Amino acid sequence: MPTVSVKRDLLFKALGREYTDEEFDEVCFEFGLELDEITSEKDIISKEQGNTKAEGASDVILYKIDVPANRYDLLCLEGLVRGLQVFKERTEAPRYERVNPPSGEKQRLIITEETAQVRPHAVAAVLRNITFTPERYDSFIELQEKLHQNVCRKRTLVAIGTHDLDTISGPFTYTAKPPAEIKFRPLNQTKEYTAPEIMSLYKTDSHLRHYLHIIEDKPVYPIIYDRKGTVLSMPPIINGDHSKISLNTKNVFIECTATDLTKAKIALDMIVTMFSEYCEEPFTVEAAEVVYPDGKTCIYPELAYRKERLTGDFINKKVGISETPESIAKLLTRMYLKSEVIGEEGEIEVEIPPTRSDIIHACDIVEDAAIAYGYNNIKRTTPRTYTVANQLPLNKLTELLRQDLAAAGFTEALTFALCSQEDISEKLCKDISKTKAVHIANPKTAEFQVARTTLLSGLLKTVAANRKMPLPLKLFEISDVVLKDETRDVGARNNRRLCAVFYNKSPGFEVIHGLLDRFMQLLDVKAGQENGGYYIQAAEDSTYFPGRCAEIFARGQSIGKLGVLHPDVVNKFELTMPCSALDLDIEPFL
Repeated sequence: MPTVSVKRDLLFKALGREYTDEEFDEVCFEFGLELDEITSEKDIISKEQGNTKAEGASDVILYKIDVPANRYDLLCLEGLVRGLQVFKERTEAPRYERVNPPSGEKQRLIITEETAQVRPHAVAAVLRNITFTPERYDSFIELQEKLHQNVCRKRTLVAIGTHDLDTISGPFTYTAKPPAEIKFRPLNQTKEYTAPEIMSLYKTDSHLRHYLHIIEDKPVYPIIYDRKGTVLSMPPIINGDHSKISLNTKNVFIECTATDLTKAKIALDMIVTMFSEYCEEPFTVEAAEVVYPDGKTCIYPELAYRKERLTGDFINKKVGISETPESIAKLLTRMYLKSEVIGEEGEIEVEIPPTRSDIIHACDIVEDAAIAYGYNNIKRTTPRTYTVANQLPLNKLTELLRQDLAAAGFTEALTFALCSQEDISEKLCKDISKTKAVHIANPKTAEFQVARTTLLSGLLKTVAANRKMPLPLKLFEISDVVLKDETRDVGARNNRRLCAVFYNKSPGFEVIHGLLDRFMQLLDVKAGQENGGYYIQAAEDSTYFPGRCAEIFARGQSIGKLGVLHPDVVNKFELTMPCSALDLDIEPFL
């Protein structure tokens, strides 16, 4: 969940009243938020960097509020205050309006076909005659950063650029050029740099270095120019210094470049709806025109309102309450969803504003009705249907076996379900193509390339990590492996297996064999080939020493192997002593 930091006094001033910490915590809870922490800038620096660094920092009380990840409209003070005021019925939800500029000629953003190689979409809008104060300005910048981290997915989907419109002149051109052809002065820098130099400059920047990977391998970099060739920004990395906004900025040109047009529209709508209240005409946004390479023209921001219809009975049933349609409409209106009852059958028409992009399905509306009603106010009832829970038989068998194997003197290990290809192939003297391994499409590290097909490699790595422990080392694990299976709808299946290893100065084959006998004794499986009993038979396996491997049969089928590990296997896991192992499938015994 995103956390929004707001100054307490500024928040109370905007809300028109003061609360105690407990009262405001209760208000947040009612609205579906959580007051996570009460702190100050000084306290934060003191905790992170020590008391010396905190000297001179602000003592202003900050409220850190946890906001649901889908509520982009609550990521700044303005949206938070507006939402709480509407919830407490102290004001009505404003109506956002897209207007044309006084001159009649809209600002135009022209997209060229070169952008298709890197970031093909863009949207734009203008906040006209806006008035910034230091608090509003900080909130404006912070909202952009919150959106970048949230809906914009760290700028990979959308990058937001804001510019002082009075320092530039349209029409604007959004294009893409080879890095060497791009040169401008980045934000807060004193000289011009080429695009490659900018990428090198920000390699060590604690903030911007996280975004360089988005375009650094592309043949062309996106760039936005004004009519005179002045660079506005090189998204998604940095804006130009020439058009940076300040406290004195009166007209803000906002552009969002994107790989996902829907997310770009949402980000633009959030920025303009949150701060349009500071314009000379509150809650109005000046339209901008975006021209695509094929000549298609779109007007942004969309600021689209739409309507959904639900019945009061539907909401009552889903929430577990019995309210009248009129009462439910009132609850929804408090949640920024202006609603009214239409017709005589209790149908409710809900108007969804552009700030509520999280309302996708009727269930989202039902959830808001439940929040407004208050979860604590919903009467607890006994379910009409009784069900008796039962443990999954495979898990029950596993738990019982764990207890007795531990009692037999073996220590349980818990290893990773993912491993490297080498762990299940080369180190075990196997061919990776014959292991039925499920491969990870884009592994982040070499240690997690495939889903394990055996528990043995994990146990041997555990032994290697504990070589300094007193001998013998006796380990076991009962867990799932993953095997390819074309008969399954997902192309793979889980298989519950038991694996045990004995590591000592001597191989200890008799110890592992004894564990197998104890395992069968616990499951009441008799020795011998008659009546589904168990027996072992000499076998050859590249993982085991020649002549020291046996295949295990039970219930008329092969269930696994046991034996002394091949010296090459032992060496590849950086071990120096002999080791014997037992590896079998426990599912046939259910």
